[in-house]
Amino acid sequence: MSEELRLRIVSGIVLAVVVLVSTWYGGIGFRLLAAAISLLVYYEWSTITKLAEKDFQANAIGWLGTALVAAVTVLGEFDYAIPLLLIFTVLTAILSGLRRGSWWLPGGVFYSALSGISLAAIRGEDSVGLAAMLFVFAVVWATDILAYFVGRAVGGPKLAPKISPGKTWSGAIGGTISGVIAGTAVALVQFPNTGIWVACIALLLSVSSQVGDLFESFLKRRFGVKDSSRLIPGHGGVMDRVDGLVFACFAAFLLAIGLAATRGDPAASLGGLLLGL
Repeated sequence: MSEELRLRIVSGIVLAVVVLVSTWYGGIGFRLLAAAISLLVYYEWSTITKLAEKDFQANAIGWLGTALVAAVTVLGEFDYAIPLLLIFTVLTAILSGLRRGSWWLPGGVFYSALSGISLAAIRGEDSVGLAAMLFVFAVVWATDILAYFVGRAVGGPKLAPKISPGKTWSGAIGGTISGVIAGTAVALVQFPNTGIWVACIALLLSVSSQVGDLFESFLKRRFGVKDSSRLIPGHGGVMDRVDGLVFACFAAFLLAIGLAATRGDPAASLGGLLLGL
């Protein structure tokens, strides 16, 4: 076993333990993890897109907005976090327009801040939130792992050759099927009466996670970088590891918010809505 592979395995185990333990205990520990992911994603996004080089002051406002949303997320005040996210996204968009700056700035604020909010909101404070988060993890991880192995074993037409030459349609389909099976199994073990709903949600999240993977590949190719950073030994950056998870959480969060609004119950458990409870 090479030193690089050993390093990759060790750091991967450490990351998995940190994520799963914080998910299990929930509360402020998980919200801190979500906020840290949000800040690190903005750091990598701003580095890749060279926002500080293009407009240091505007990027500082982007940092301020992301940090404020992360702080409010840690406190669990999502009713304030979402308006702050929208305010700073619009503010940085206006700044970019007036100063002829980079539109990657408001995109980075929105992407990174929503990452933390969606993760923390789905986990919530109760056992249903834990079940919902494990459901999301199962879908995303099974999709990612099986897409890789099925794609290598079967091969065939490329999924998006100009964005990510290694991805194939066979891998995408295999990953989606695996994600649906894994997510549905995790949900049914905990809530046997959830029915076909969770399979449909698992399908949505699996596709969303692959879109997120492709989006980050596009971003890195657009700016000519291999990894989002070198923060994680053997794995690259945080964005390299959470690209699919972030997009799946976006989809899950927005869907749950929409369902809560439809039911007229903004205080409903987002995890419960996601699982059809």
